[in-house]
Amino acid sequence: MAQAMIMDTKLKVLFENGMNSKGEVIIKTKTFSNVRKEATADQLFQAGQALASLCSLPVVNIERADNFELVNA
Repeated sequence: MAQAMIMDTKLKVLFENGMNSKGEVIIKTKTFSNVRKEATADQLFQAGQALASLCSLPVVNIERADNFELVNA
């Protein structure tokens, strides 16, 4: 049976960065690496909000991106 082992975690904060010529929202993403794998969703959300408060652009979303290695156990 295979198991998924977490390799690393990243925090992504997505910002609205204006509109394109078609009237669609342009999204700008800031990615923060070296996030603790053990961090809870609440902790990451609070960190994302704190980081977003330092920027003048409105926040669209805060995301967690985990990378896993699949191993045969």
